[in-house]
Amino acid sequence: MAHKAIVAANNFKTVLLLGGLMGLFLVVGSLWGTQGLIMGLVFGGLMNFVAFWFSDTIAIKSMRGQEVTREQAGWLYDMVAELAQRAELPMPRVYICPHAAPNAFATGRSPKKAAVAFTQGLLQSMTRDEIRGVAAHELAHIKNRDTLTSTIAATVSGVLAFLAQWGLLLGGGRREGGNPLVMIGVVILAAVGAALIKAMISRSRELVADADAPPIAGSPEGLMSALAKLDSMSRRVPLDQPNPAMNNLFIIEPLASNLGGGGTLINMFATHPPTEKRIASLRRLRG
Repeated sequence: MAHKAIVAANNFKTVLLLGGLMGLFLVVGSLWGTQGLIMGLVFGGLMNFVAFWFSDTIAIKSMRGQEVTREQAGWLYDMVAELAQRAELPMPRVYICPHAAPNAFATGRSPKKAAVAFTQGLLQSMTRDEIRGVAAHELAHIKNRDTLTSTIAATVSGVLAFLAQWGLLLGGGRREGGNPLVMIGVVILAAVGAALIKAMISRSRELVADADAPPIAGSPEGLMSALAKLDSMSRRVPLDQPNPAMNNLFIIEPLASNLGGGGTLINMFATHPPTEKRIASLRRLRG
């Protein structure tokens, strides 16, 4: 029942994100009158279509991920296959991304269309037990069906950033009687609100995936060790990825450790819980 509740909640979040994306386009478009409203409807529908069907492809391509087979990455492919079987999941596609920073993410609109991606930095710096823990964490995301929610959240965040930039460049609405400050304020507030929603969704799902990973991996030890190492290395090796809106996809937020203890405002926008909190939660699962 708990798993079904998580899946239902994630399905609701996905609908909410898609509805919010459409609503945002309509609100911004309405500032230009009827013609703008129609354009908002068209572009909102198009973005919803792209977000639902292609957000996973966009995420993988933006990280320059290359799909690998058993012949190309034998032990890694076999490890993912074994863990997927333990999790009662179809075999996901496996990708390796040519980045020195250690990280990983899962994507796909359903378990049958899922993919897991590892950076070369992670594969080179982690032990196999640690990689096993990371892979189990990503498969937990797939099992809970929150990969679609995550990739759509990243797409929404990217669209909002574009709209905010676009609105500021235009300098406000042009229709008679329109207040450009109102338009700019709407776009910025919407972007801030979406960032907060995305952060809350991501933080809660990371803790759930952490808790669901040990039964898949067989132990919490590998994931605990991997999280500690990832947190340390992220301070020294930045992830070279062009779309910060994707930060919520990764097992650990790129450059998140630079926030340190952070203030309340900074932590509100963090897409992941503090690493020490995640490790402490896993430590309680030992017994």
